[in-house]
Amino acid sequence: MKLKNLIIPAVCLAPLTMTGAGGVEISHLGPTNTLVRVNGEGQYLLLPVQESHEDDARINVLADGKIEETIYVRLARTKTDYTVPFDLSKYKGKNLMLDIVTQQNRNSVRDAQDDVCWDGMIITDTFDTTNREKKYRPAYHHTPLYGWMNDPNGMFYKDGVWHLYYQKNPYGSKWQNMTWGHSTSKDLIHWDHQKDAIKPDGLGSIFSGSSVVDHNNTAGYGKDAVIALFTSAGTSQMQSLAYSTDNGDTFEVYAGNPIITLDSEARDPNMFWNDKTGEWNLVLAHALDKENLFFTSPDLKNWTLSGTFGKGLGAQEGVWECPDLFELPVPGTDKTKWVLICNINPGGPFGGSSIQYFIGDFDGKTFISDTNPDGTVPTKWLDYGKDNYALVSWSNAPDNRRTAIGWMSNWQYAADVPTMQFRSANTLPREMELFSTNDGELYVASVPSPELLKLRGKIIEKASNKNIGSNPTDFQLPSEGLCEINLDFEATNADVVSFILSNPEGEKVIMRYDSKNRTMSFDRRQSGIVDFSQKFPAVTVSPTFETDGKINLRIFIDRSSIELFGNRGQFVMTNLVFPNSPYTNLSVESRNGNATLSELKVYEINS
Repeated sequence: MKLKNLIIPAVCLAPLTMTGAGGVEISHLGPTNTLVRVNGEGQYLLLPVQESHEDDARINVLADGKIEETIYVRLARTKTDYTVPFDLSKYKGKNLMLDIVTQQNRNSVRDAQDDVCWDGMIITDTFDTTNREKKYRPAYHHTPLYGWMNDPNGMFYKDGVWHLYYQKNPYGSKWQNMTWGHSTSKDLIHWDHQKDAIKPDGLGSIFSGSSVVDHNNTAGYGKDAVIALFTSAGTSQMQSLAYSTDNGDTFEVYAGNPIITLDSEARDPNMFWNDKTGEWNLVLAHALDKENLFFTSPDLKNWTLSGTFGKGLGAQEGVWECPDLFELPVPGTDKTKWVLICNINPGGPFGGSSIQYFIGDFDGKTFISDTNPDGTVPTKWLDYGKDNYALVSWSNAPDNRRTAIGWMSNWQYAADVPTMQFRSANTLPREMELFSTNDGELYVASVPSPELLKLRGKIIEKASNKNIGSNPTDFQLPSEGLCEINLDFEATNADVVSFILSNPEGEKVIMRYDSKNRTMSFDRRQSGIVDFSQKFPAVTVSPTFETDGKINLRIFIDRSSIELFGNRGQFVMTNLVFPNSPYTNLSVESRNGNATLSELKVYEINS
């Protein structure tokens, strides 16, 4: 059969190519595939992002024809919400190209050409990280400069510096591209942002983990090298190692990764040196099986499974994640107990993610929990708010301190909160301590770290020995709402005492002590913007553990959070709030008029 000559439109034979204004050449190869050639010089290629659609474009980065990395970005389709920087410096002198595959349905190449992201891809030497969201970006909590943040990772203390790594998306304010971001502080208050520490590689994204200072060079990278273990999350989850010889500024990934592989999902390795046994211990979350696994090692590379704990115990509704294990002294004795932190999502007492813990003994091989008189293992919660998750502690902290910090959000709505330049902050740092109740039961207190006293500025309100009547007594708060409220009160005879924060718009937070039930509640249903998620409006309730009606409260108010510490951290509630204007008034009242305000001080914050 003889074929006739066919006339084919040129548009079907060649890609639709255009030269961008910012030193890039863009070739649309098909409705979902585009090549971006980087021809200009500069530090960054800006990538426009639109959060309102759900499709992540897959971008293969090719240097001299070889794929060097793959990132995922919600490239803007109809409008640009913000831009994120892609660092070009490491590819200087190479033929650089981005092979972009989008999942958005398109009928033709010309439809794809209309996406607004292509006009916004420009090369620049600067990326503006000036805070554009002062209304809700915390003034004295750690936040990322831009983009998404969740779990704190790999924290250690060395040479006067607190190192905080965290789960980060460098390419947007939604979860993706998990990388270890890095910040440092000398006082746990002011944080310096460092370069990203560990980036995704051929084994997958970099999920949560821990770091230690290898004082005895057990891993072979030198005395006091910093060793990090983390979960490589590709098709499966496995545990990997990286090491740093420059105090955690940069890491080299171990060529022998992965170092732990299992036939089921496990993540978030947390390790420490055990002086009693002379070896390293590691606890690993066996996530879907809702238990923890324990390992031992002489060198941080070769690990042996030694025990398990948790199957069928405690809260079991969600997966177990981000474990931590440490020893604390028992007050008034010469004994110690071990605390096993088990973050859980979902399954928290008020929905979503939260922190449960167990107290017991650890023999270097496995953990054995204390039990109730009836032989059951009690479920205990570290925080009775909705917004403290993935809490873990610093290794190598000075003075035998057990200092911890959490992610201040909840998986129920973390991606929907009303910020966009950044998403999420960390909690204030807390010291972990044991305390016992009158019946001899042990619990863990979260005490505000002593460095936080430096936040206190001048006292703008104070009162002492004042009766709390049924009519409100008002106290003024700073105009920006940033403050610490420190107060002592006493309530008996089944009285209920309310502490109400409010602003001129009538938005309010109600914290209420019930002396009959020995509980403190936190009501944020009218706190401001609450409609971004049905799971956000809530009342959280905590036991207060005391028996005499005497309460001390330290309440830290930042632009989008309130952290309440009661009776030296014996009960804690951490909750986000998004008021349309700062809370500038505190009202105190009691239902029966039988309460006494022993002392109240409102401190301005020196941030």
